[in-house]
Amino acid sequence: MTAGVGRSLTLVTMTSLKQKTTQTMKPATAAKKLGVYLGATPADFQSGVISREELTALQTEPPQWLQDLRRNGPHPRSVVATRLGVSASGLARGGITEALTTEQIEELREENPEWLQRERTIQAEVRRETVRVKEKHEKEEKRRTQAAAAAERQQAR
Repeated sequence: MTAGVGRSLTLVTMTSLKQKTTQTMKPATAAKKLGVYLGATPADFQSGVISREELTALQTEPPQWLQDLRRNGPHPRSVVATRLGVSASGLARGGITEALTTEQIEELREENPEWLQRERTIQAEVRRETVRVKEKHEKEEKRRTQAAAAAERQQAR
């Protein structure tokens, strides 16, 4: 019995002596989390690794280059899609494969080409269907919960 206790104490002691390693991420991951296009970030950002602490600092107190990128772009496809109200696939179907600036996004909105109108309609249908399915699952779950409670009450009698 005492041998087991000694081993567990040794494990606790060994694990507490380990140094904590700093979690890092690739620049592409950090850019995605920041919502910016990696190709437009400064060279030192693109070539290094970013720690979680550095990412948090960039998010809480963004430097001027990050503020400018977020405001003017170029923006990654996910941001472009969101600003246009379509999916990333819809962008591709519309022939948009590159990052766009805020000005280019605004021009597309003003032009409102047929493909953009079509993709917005598709996106709206997808959202409606998502809500419908969610509500259906919630109703089914409520019925199951009520049936289980009724069965429990019946069994308790």
